[in-house]
Amino acid sequence: MASYVLVHGAWGGGWLYKDIARALREAGHDVYVPTLTGLGERAHLASPAITLSTHIADVVGVLERESLEDVILVGHSYGGMVVTGVASAAGSRIRTLVYLDAFLPQDGENLWDIADDNGRKHYIDGQRDTPGLVAPFPGSGPGLDLHPLLTLLEPVRFTGAERAVRNHSYIYATRGIPTVFTQFYDRVKADPAWRAHEVDAGHMVMADAPDALVRMLLDEATR
Repeated sequence: MASYVLVHGAWGGGWLYKDIARALREAGHDVYVPTLTGLGERAHLASPAITLSTHIADVVGVLERESLEDVILVGHSYGGMVVTGVASAAGSRIRTLVYLDAFLPQDGENLWDIADDNGRKHYIDGQRDTPGLVAPFPGSGPGLDLHPLLTLLEPVRFTGAERAVRNHSYIYATRGIPTVFTQFYDRVKADPAWRAHEVDAGHMVMADAPDALVRMLLDEATR
């Protein structure tokens, strides 16, 4: 039995993983799906003061309070920033990092640094009516919330603890490529230290290709 922690992306919530979590639990695994502060069912806590450190602390808190070890930690989209920070804070608790069509920062980078021009424009324009809280991209779908701008501006800082993570995987969604995530997949796909996958899906892989995603995540439990 493995322990999975599934971290959602910007504007989302743990509810986005509902079907994935159910399938992993039916396969006999423990699954934790935290919702980051200010989003999803925690949207009532939304504040421009929320930072990337806040969201990292959300997930580290789950690992510590649930006494989780040997974790398969999955981050989707912006969640890649979060899980990178979690590894830097609590790498000894993590077996595998899985980046699900996600941002993959290096030490000292923030999401603004590694986003594309369209994304950076939206981060500014999308919070003009709600300063410090960015609206979802137009056409993103229902159920999404305002996202704190500061989380996109705070850099990840490595501590050395991230080196304790044994395994790294990247799952790359191939519909509509190239995307902002192509750069990260290209960086790791030939690296023998990484397991790289392509999936026929749009960015919301958990909705577009749930069965394929579950198979790939289950395979991580065998490493």
